[in-house]
Amino acid sequence: MLIRPTPEELENFGDPDYTIYNAGAFPANRFSEGMTSATSVSLNFATREFVILGTQYAGEMKKGVFTIMNYLLPKKGILSMHASANEGKKGDVTLFFGLSGTGKTTLSADPERQLIGDDEHAWSDEGVYNIEGGCYAKAIGLTREKEPEIYDAIRFGALLENVIYDRHTGVVDYNNISITENTRVSYPLEHIPNVKIPAVGGHPKNIVMLTCDAFGVLPPVAKLTPAQAMYHFISGYTAKVAGTEVGVKEPQATFSACFGAPFMVWHPAKYAELLAEKINKHNANVWLVNTGWSGGAYGVGKRMSLKVTRAILDAIHDGSLEKAKYETFPVFNLQVPTSCPNVDPNVLIPMKTWGDHAEYSKTLMKLSGLFTENFKKFESGASAEIKAAGPK
Repeated sequence: MLIRPTPEELENFGDPDYTIYNAGAFPANRFSEGMTSATSVSLNFATREFVILGTQYAGEMKKGVFTIMNYLLPKKGILSMHASANEGKKGDVTLFFGLSGTGKTTLSADPERQLIGDDEHAWSDEGVYNIEGGCYAKAIGLTREKEPEIYDAIRFGALLENVIYDRHTGVVDYNNISITENTRVSYPLEHIPNVKIPAVGGHPKNIVMLTCDAFGVLPPVAKLTPAQAMYHFISGYTAKVAGTEVGVKEPQATFSACFGAPFMVWHPAKYAELLAEKINKHNANVWLVNTGWSGGAYGVGKRMSLKVTRAILDAIHDGSLEKAKYETFPVFNLQVPTSCPNVDPNVLIPMKTWGDHAEYSKTLMKLSGLFTENFKKFESGASAEIKAAGPK
């Protein structure tokens, strides 16, 4: 999951900047001051040491190093991002911001585009680059039909976590969640057939902010103004989805600043200012894409189909969505296209997919209230333009 040094680099490696001590299943002492469980992930910037106790989840190492980069890079004017990235045949780069379960890994693995990386990137004066050397994809319900690039990346050199398999044949049952719903596979970037090595690209042409809306009221795609982009970046709305967090059995609305609050060291405004500066400088288009529910809230509606989301992204990449006609989405004041190739136009306007329009309006107002309440803690550090970009 991390960038591996070459044999030449190893020879002259010297002393490490940071050291990870991973004790695996060996538990933390619950009676230590400040300890709340047998699992502890502790990072000390002063001693440059990182200690993991009571967990064999490899994501702790990956996200720990990401936290370190979120401290170091902004000091150099480089934006660190919880985002995936890919590149088209003409060199156009797309970033996908999003929390676990929103589709960062799945959507960045596009057969028509080269993968730069699936989770952690930096945006410097030269362009974007991957902080990692591999991918860490969810394995739950994995099939070759749905996600061929990820499925075929599982071969010698890949590591599966928390999965159940037949000990005689070695065949994995990707639908078995008896250990946890958070089954994972870690594999080197080179296992993806159309990966870009070295994992670097130019300045993004499109930025996609992914959200999994469990209320089912946000449109599948909307074009954001720069101020709205900052508002939604600072808000970081999505739903906690079963399989990404302990104890979550159904989606719950959550807000995570910069789409990665637990790993951000500085105030969210620092990352938002860096993003705004780079969006304006390089004229990037920003889109809000909902991979959550359509036709009703969780339990009533259905999860947005991957086919619909892929068609929307294809239209973003070929430029056709930018040329579409738009109408204003109420309350949130978003610009929503009225047509998109290979997508039913009714799906683009959420209310049209609900049977009960009064219930839709009530749910939309409920979500609006959650956004407004969450943003109160950021108002003091936000400009008037950003505050005005929220729902009314």
